[in-house]
Amino acid sequence: MFAGQTEAQRSSVLNCLRVFMDRLLSMRVFQRVVDDGGFASAARALDMSPATVTRLFGDLEQHLGARLMQRTTRKLALTEAGELYLLRVRSILNEIDDAEAAVGSNMQELHGTVHVLATPVLAAYVLAPHIAHWRARYPKVALDIAVDPFPQTRVDEFDVTFMGVDEGYDANVVARPLSTTEWILCAAPAYLARAGTPRVPSDLERHDYLKFPRQQSGGASNRRLRLRPVKGDGESEGEAVEVDMPIALQSVSLDVLYRAALDGAGIAVLSRLLVANHLANGDLVHLLPEWMAGRLTIYAAVPSRKLIPARTRAFLEFISDWLPGKGVQQG
Repeated sequence: MFAGQTEAQRSSVLNCLRVFMDRLLSMRVFQRVVDDGGFASAARALDMSPATVTRLFGDLEQHLGARLMQRTTRKLALTEAGELYLLRVRSILNEIDDAEAAVGSNMQELHGTVHVLATPVLAAYVLAPHIAHWRARYPKVALDIAVDPFPQTRVDEFDVTFMGVDEGYDANVVARPLSTTEWILCAAPAYLARAGTPRVPSDLERHDYLKFPRQQSGGASNRRLRLRPVKGDGESEGEAVEVDMPIALQSVSLDVLYRAALDGAGIAVLSRLLVANHLANGDLVHLLPEWMAGRLTIYAAVPSRKLIPARTRAFLEFISDWLPGKGVQQG
């Protein structure tokens, strides 16, 4: 590398390399402080002393001539400059990690962390059950999963965001549909033994509704549930009906409604994907199977079509392989 160079030239090259490596380390420290929410936790994750992490962070701010975080005794918050810098830093570090992974002879050499955002239900019931399989296949790739009931506005902050959205979804994000399922009416046998089993939509007016507030009919009453008839192949046909159900429980957490339905609190509208196992073993009963409350599509959104890390692509393909209802066209 240094053949034919003078001592001064060699010293200059080495000095440039040291500066580059220090800057790269400072960038990794910055990203880890943001992801872990503090200097002490970042120091533990990076196996560094808190003083070293603080120094590297300070050196980075001094080099940039900008404050990246507002620091108080209670919390850390990114400044506007910090938010902009973080987006670029993630892209740069992902590219570096991909370049290192590409040296490996097979996908088993992937390493690093995939930063994931998902709705609480998808995180708990779609992603979590398959983590052991993921670790067996890619032991060097860690997962960092955050949850948010409404993740659409935070797509740029994560490598991949999983969300379930109703029909007609149209957002300005790069999103790939992974699976489509139906919203169906479900209740526990214990509830049906107590309250009776509805046979037609109008019977629902005498039953307790476990309501997710975003399932709106557009009617005058917040209690109204809109149902659509379905054919045997799951396609909708015929006119929809609206039913005025008394609300026993309302929550923005589908997990809360799901657990309440299992415990016999009332009738909930849940995705067929979520309740498939419980329908099979009899914990829940699919009510009015000739009707549905709509369709739900699970999307995986990424910040950009470009520069997607190899480990993120691998995780997307892995999860897609486990999901039923595939065959949805990619967009």
